[in-house]
Amino acid sequence: MEKENKIALWKIMVSGLLLAAAVAVEECSDLSTWQLLLIYLVPYFMVGWDTLREAGEKIFKGELLDEDFLMSVATIGALAIGFLPDTDNQFPEAVVVMLFFQIGELFESIAEGKSRKSIASLMNIRPDAAFVERDGKLLSVNPSEVAVGEIIVIKPGEKVPLDGVVVEGSSSLNTVALTGESVPRDISVGDSIVSGCVNQGGLLRARVTKSFGESTASKIIDLVENASSNKSRSESFITRFARAYTPSVVAAAVLLALLPPLLSGSFMAAFPTWLYRSLIFLIVSCPCALVISVPLSFFGGIGGASRKGILIKGSNYLEALTKLDTVVFDKTGTLTKGVFEVDAVHPFAAHPQDSPLECTEEKEKRLLHLAAHVESFSTHPIAISLRNAYPHIDDGCSVENVEEIAGRGVRANVNGHLVCVGNSKMMEEAGAAWKPCEKVGTIIHVCSDGEYLGHIIVSDVIKDDAKSAIAELKTLGVRRTVMLTGDKKEVGEYVALQVGVDECRADLLPAEKVSCVESLLKDKPAGKVLAFVGDGINDAPVLARADVGIAMGGLGSDAAIEAADVVLMDDKPSKIATGIRIARRTLRIANENTWFAIGIKLLVLCLATFGLATMWMSVFADVGVTVLAVLNSLRTLR
Repeated sequence: MEKENKIALWKIMVSGLLLAAAVAVEECSDLSTWQLLLIYLVPYFMVGWDTLREAGEKIFKGELLDEDFLMSVATIGALAIGFLPDTDNQFPEAVVVMLFFQIGELFESIAEGKSRKSIASLMNIRPDAAFVERDGKLLSVNPSEVAVGEIIVIKPGEKVPLDGVVVEGSSSLNTVALTGESVPRDISVGDSIVSGCVNQGGLLRARVTKSFGESTASKIIDLVENASSNKSRSESFITRFARAYTPSVVAAAVLLALLPPLLSGSFMAAFPTWLYRSLIFLIVSCPCALVISVPLSFFGGIGGASRKGILIKGSNYLEALTKLDTVVFDKTGTLTKGVFEVDAVHPFAAHPQDSPLECTEEKEKRLLHLAAHVESFSTHPIAISLRNAYPHIDDGCSVENVEEIAGRGVRANVNGHLVCVGNSKMMEEAGAAWKPCEKVGTIIHVCSDGEYLGHIIVSDVIKDDAKSAIAELKTLGVRRTVMLTGDKKEVGEYVALQVGVDECRADLLPAEKVSCVESLLKDKPAGKVLAFVGDGINDAPVLARADVGIAMGGLGSDAAIEAADVVLMDDKPSKIATGIRIARRTLRIANENTWFAIGIKLLVLCLATFGLATMWMSVFADVGVTVLAVLNSLRTLR
């Protein structure tokens, strides 16, 4: 692209010099009209040959009436008008129109190249080589040649070429290209890594879990590159407008050239004047300012959002974000981290006369100690939270006969005692007199040999920015926020109160979430949009049903990238407000371009009809407006 722009610039400069030389020859000599035409054709063909060729090829393909055709007809008409009786030649004007048209095309190409380069640098997350271990050797190969299961090595400072799991080493990863956030992510053995991140620390060995084409980096690049396939209503309108508009103005130009001379009674005397006006009419009517600048605005907006870690699958979804009225949130993994933590430990005394208020720190540790040992082999999130709360399970205790009972909990023999860890039903079956708890959360009861020892409250952690995210949405004019959850009512209402959502609907099955969204869709005002925000893994049906599905993509969540219309790569709900601001600014710039271009063109078209417009005014109304609109579109890249 840069090479083509340099060639175009060279042609423009040489043509400009040749035009100046032609004007000087005309003023200093007494050449005939035909001789002057031959002189002016040199700069004309040099700068306009590509436009003439494009117009000719499209005529043979049946693709008439685009900007190349309009410019070709208008400039050829300007070259020919000097051969009519009692007229001055318009040779310099014809070359100038073509010259400035090419300047506008160059600006368009540079702007589009800058936009693509900006996104390309953002998406430059896919390395050209991967270091893979084969037969005891470290080989540098194309990432597409690495198979799932092979071991790759990522050195400090290198990009992660493929998704995988760390098998050796620890480091920190720079995820800014994926999430827009500069805070490094610490990883060690057993952690997942995704392509596109940069290894900032030590040497890593990782086992590949996804092929090159299925890797996170490849999917993100493909997503951004193909975002233009989903056009916004504004873009679709511009496309339809251009299709109807261009034939209309060509017909109007023909009528303008022929009808007034026919009605004047002296056709040949009036024809040159009205032909000149019709040529100005054709130049002004070229819709390239709209056809170029509006899609470029949306393209830049999508690129700007990508730099913030917000992947938008098309400009139609970008436009939809400007009309958000209702935002529906899933709870777990969206407003909360989906990571359980021990929130409180309430041990109860072995003897009734002892008060819970007299429990000591040692009794709390004992309760956590027993729960962590019983849950030491479980992969359930609650079991993990219990082990994290008491990490010293390698203390020599004997744990035998571990048995997981569905819908109840887990029991095992710990140092010869039968310890049960689970819900109230398990306590009742064990004969333990369990105690209720007023604290909100998941209550894990513990008993030993039928004696109730106490309970542990485990809660999902609310995301740090969840409350501010809801507040920002309301500031931006979102009328209604709703949270849907499968958790118990008291848990859901507690989270809803903490983050500030307007409504909470709890105890929902996946199918019931879809029903809730459908009822909310019926309640929203006409012309407004409902968005559902979920974690993208188990919310696919609801994401698909909403007007706009927004997924917490995390680092490498395939389900999120596939199911949603918008993906937040860093899992931060506050990025929704950022996306809305970007979308509104993009649409505002696109509208500025639309009304500015239409307004200037209509003004000059009216002036041309009454003979008050010059060829120079027509050049500004076409090329000048296009350049200004393109430059305005570039603001979306910031």
